[in-house]
Amino acid sequence: MLEIGPSLMCADLGNLERDVRELDAAGVDFYHIDVMDGSFVPNFTLGPDFVHKVRAITNKPLDLHMMVERPERYIDMFSLAGASGIAIHAESTRNLQGTLTAIHKAGLKAGVAISPATPLDVLDYVYDVTDYVILMTVNPGFAGQRFIEPMYGKISDLANRIRNRGMNIPIEVDGNIGRQTIPECVRRGATRFIGGTSAIFREGCSLAENVRATRELFKEAVGPQEV
Repeated sequence: MLEIGPSLMCADLGNLERDVRELDAAGVDFYHIDVMDGSFVPNFTLGPDFVHKVRAITNKPLDLHMMVERPERYIDMFSLAGASGIAIHAESTRNLQGTLTAIHKAGLKAGVAISPATPLDVLDYVYDVTDYVILMTVNPGFAGQRFIEPMYGKISDLANRIRNRGMNIPIEVDGNIGRQTIPECVRRGATRFIGGTSAIFREGCSLAENVRATRELFKEAVGPQEV
């Protein structure tokens, strides 16, 4: 199952409800919400009030990507706001296992996000408390960056590690995910795709047209029977 998650920091925030309802109708699988604190990354984005607003519009899962220092401080805040899952950066906390466990205790899915230069070894002792992994294919913090080519190999390496453990953990890719990168990411083992300005919010087409075009890229990579 290949899934599409629009990155809502790329939406028209002045017409958020319109965009979310159009994306719902187009059949997206979940929404990706970036939370940045200006410390872990040099940018500020969306917070609990935004999450609460989106939750009032849609029943789709809300996948929060926490690019913040010490994310354990905010689990309850975002749980109450309506998050379905929280992914924390392995580089952002001193207690990765404990924070993932705390996310589960809050009733949410727990993900681990990994920046491009971070080795996959950080996952070795937390697979059992990890529901999904976000592999950053650009450096975290800003939209519009160029895909880092060695990340294709990293996707393959992670897919092999998960398979060798007999597990089924989705691999989510985030960063310049579009026509030039989606097919190879699919072939390498990615299963969840964050759509930003290179895909779902690409200019020149409607959101619904961009969702359809992304599904077609999945079919090109694996065949229609697998999508």
